[in-house]
Amino acid sequence: MTKPFVKIYTDGACANNPGKGGYGAILIFKKNNGEIIEKELSRGFIETTNNRMELLAVVDSLNTLKTPCQIELYSDSKYVVDAINKNWLFNWKEKSWKTASRAPVKNVDLWKKLLFAMEPHTIKFIWVKGHNDNEFNERCDKLAVEARLKENLEVDQGL
Repeated sequence: MTKPFVKIYTDGACANNPGKGGYGAILIFKKNNGEIIEKELSRGFIETTNNRMELLAVVDSLNTLKTPCQIELYSDSKYVVDAINKNWLFNWKEKSWKTASRAPVKNVDLWKKLLFAMEPHTIKFIWVKGHNDNEFNERCDKLAVEARLKENLEVDQGL
């Protein structure tokens, strides 16, 4: 049986890195009857970093899916996309979460969650230039900024 196809767009935002942050994500899929469904996700945090928000957007998006999917995941974060496409993430794990320079990998908690969230899916990570008139990237950016400006922000347990 063919896995359902989903497009996911993600973005993170943070003021004063670390500071108030948020992420936005849009999941797009086609139902069996041909209807296109879009689902928006966003969360805001009181004290976090931009890279954590970029990562969490991807993790939460993947965790939203209820069945294994074939995914095109679009992000304007080189940090996230290169970590996958250049095999950094898998090398970090293999080297007990140390970088090539033997420094500890930052955001290990989220990288581990990402590895777990990726397992059932087939994912192609695609980098898109931010703030470059990509409709979905712009919408994700807006969701991320709105999330970080909300009241009663969550606490980022990883910081």
